Parts: sequence; structure tokens; C-alpha cells
Amino acid sequence: MPGTVSVLLAKTLTSSTFRLALIAIGTFGVIVSAIFSYVYFSTSSYVRSRWDRAIMTEYASLRSVYDRSGRDGLISLMQQRLADKSFAENVYILADPSLATLAGNLKAWPPTGTAAGGWTEFRAPKPVSTATSPPLLRAMFATLPQGDRLLVGRDISDLDSFTDQIKAAVISSVALIFVLAAVASILVTRRTVGRIESINATSRAIMQSGLDKRIPLRGTHDEWDRVAENLNQMLERIETLMGEIKQVGDNVAHDLRTPLTRMRGRLEKAYHGERAGEADQTLIGDTIADLDAVLRMFASITRIAQIETQARQHAFRTVNLVDIAGEVVELYDAAAEQDDTRLTVAGDREVKMTGDRDLIFDAIANLVDNAIKHGRAGGQVVVSCENIDGTPVVSVADDGPGIPAGEYEHVFKRFYRLERSRYAPGNGLGLSLVAAIARLHAARIEMLDNAPGLRLRLWFSPPES
Repeated sequence: MPGTVSVLLAKTLTSSTFRLALIAIGTFGVIVSAIFSYVYFSTSSYVRSRWDRAIMTEYASLRSVYDRSGRDGLISLMQQRLADKSFAENVYILADPSLATLAGNLKAWPPTGTAAGGWTEFRAPKPVSTATSPPLLRAMFATLPQGDRLLVGRDISDLDSFTDQIKAAVISSVALIFVLAAVASILVTRRTVGRIESINATSRAIMQSGLDKRIPLRGTHDEWDRVAENLNQMLERIETLMGEIKQVGDNVAHDLRTPLTRMRGRLEKAYHGERAGEADQTLIGDTIADLDAVLRMFASITRIAQIETQARQHAFRTVNLVDIAGEVVELYDAAAEQDDTRLTVAGDREVKMTGDRDLIFDAIANLVDNAIKHGRAGGQVVVSCENIDGTPVVSVADDGPGIPAGEYEHVFKRFYRLERSRYAPGNGLGLSLVAAIARLHAARIEMLDNAPGLRLRLWFSPPES
């Protein structure tokens, strides 16, 4: 068990699904990082700009007092500000031209404020007011007309702490997203690899033992179950086709054995017997007839294969089923008279559909031929062409013994013949040819009890407008 888990984990980590998941995680991580970075910088910039406006407002207020009352008025106002608790976070310093402190709660001019004016950020050399640790200060400073220098600032330690918290939250969130995404991708990839391994295991079992194996379903009805269902249906279809091929082989062997045996017997008899012109001619004629039957069988197999490849759809055009049925009836009229069978055409005068005229002729001809051969001697065969609810339909009905309902699905298999028809003329390919032509035309075959006899219908698609 541990070995199986390790193998599955190795396949998970090396699978293309996992690599795609990593690419998706990386892309998603970059996008999330960009979004969080934007939030961080925009928030920090917004808070800083608000404090900058407050500092500029306070500086303008002090400067106006200086312009009106001079140094003494400015010092008096600064002392009032320092005594007011609402200005506790503000920082003030007024220095003479030599940078000696004249007033304010900052004990010394900051070393970063050496220019004539501007903005600066610095750490106070020691706590200011009620602060317990050196705060981070942001200040605006300028040189006054008499050479004095004024600095107005604010404690932005909260902003510093706030930005640190945002930065930590961004880093933690991105890291958490990466971890969760990696775990999710491993779980999803492992599930995917597990389902693929299930399909691979079934494939190996099929190659080793046969087509009777099926891919297990988990009952989740997800896309993997649908893939498994489709593959199982494909396996069932292949198994059915293989069974039909085996049956075809058995039937071909059975149906060819008799004529080939007869031919060999005649040829051997002719080889060892005396030469007689009339007897030899009869033998040669019978042998040719048997060879023709064999060749017709192989020609029918080849024709069915060509139709099933849908190689003849280029000949599709709009045709009238009534005209084709009339030609078939005219062709088989003489054969029907030999069996005292009455062959007639009924239905509408015009039934249009789109298809290959020659193939449709063959399909109707095979149905009529079967109806005459297997119907009742002295009976009736009716070929009907109708438009039923806008759908073109051709049907062939007889009043013979019919076909048992349990045989309806089997009679379209190649070389399949009912027991009572086993020794009748034919090779069991007629209805197979009809089924192949119906599939090519996307037609539906319907078999009904004609009480008595059989009625077989072909439902075609309406003609294209």
C-alpha cells in the first residue's frame, strides 16, 4: 500500500495537469499580489496625503501669525498649541538662523532638514510629549524672512505601524493562497491521475484478458464518469462487432463449404472419369454457377463495407421514392408471377427525399426480393410510399409467415438466416445491405407484424429545402 501511494504521488507531481495547475497558481499569485500591492500603496498614499494636508494647513496658520506678529507672536501661538491636548501629535520647532531652538516640543533641529525648505521624515532623538519611544515624524519646514526656520510636523508612527500591518497581511495572504492553491492542485491532480490510472488499468486488463472488462464508475455523474460511460459503450460496441465478425466468419465458412465442396467433387470426378462433351459442359456450367454465387457473396460484403464508410454521400440528391418503387416493382414483376404473387404499388403519388438513388433502389429491391422469396405462394406483396407527418416513408408488406418478434434485431446481421430459410437460396446479406443503406441515409428501420406476414418500413429524413 505505501508503495502504491508513493507511485501515485510521483505520477501526480510529474503529470501535465499538475504542471498546468502550477502555472495557474503562479499566474493567480501574481495577480493577487498586484491587487494587494495596489491596495497597500493606495491606502498608504491616501493616509499620508491626508496628514500632509493637515501639516500644510497648520504650517499656513503659524506662518500667517508670524507674518502678522513676528517671532514673539509665533512663539506665543506655538506655546498655546503645545498646551492644547488636541495638538498632542503635532511637532513644532522654531530655530534661529544658527539652528538654535527658540520654541517647540522638538529639542533640536533634525539633521535631515538642512535645505532651505521642503518635506522630511526622521526619528525623534527621544520621546516627544507622551510618546514612550522615539516616533517616526513627517514634517514640513521652511526658512522665514528674518532667517528663522520653522518646522511643523506630525507623528506618523501609526501610519508606519499601519503600513507594516498591511504589508504583513499581504505577505501572509499571498503565502496562504499559494499554500491552499498548491494543496488544492495536488488533490485535484491526484484525483485526475487516479481516474486516468483506473482507465489505464482497465486498458491493460483488456489487452491481457479480453474485451469483457469495463471501467468502474464512481456514481458522481461528473465529466470523468461520462468519459468512463462513453468508453464502456465503445468497448461494448467493439465487443459486439468482434462477436459479429466471429459470427460472420463462422457463417462464411458454413455457406462457402457447400459450394466449394460441390465444385471440388465435380472437378475430382471429371479428373478421374472419362471425357464426355455434354457431361463436361454440364459440370463446367454447374461449377461456374457455384463460383458466381461465391463471387456474389463477396461482392455483397464489399458493397456493404463501401456503404458503411459513407463514401457515396457525394451522390445525394432529391429523389422521388414513388418513381424508384415503381421501377423495382416493374423489375420484380416477372419473378412475382412465377410464384403467383401479386406485386403492387400503393400510397402517395409523390414522396420526395434526399439520398443516393441507386442505393435506395437496391434497398427497396432487397426488401421486395425477400418478401417474394419468404412470403406466401400465391400471396400479395405491397410496396407503399407515403408522407407521414412530413416524413418520407417507404414500406414493403407481405402476407407470409413473417418473422418472430425476437428475431427482429438479428435479421440485419451479416449472414444471419432464420432456421427455416437456412437451405433456401440466398446468402443472408440482403437485409444487412438494407441496414447499411439506412445508416448512410440516417433512416430508421421499423419492423411490424402485418397479421399475417411482415411489414418493414424505412423512415427517411425530409428533403433539404
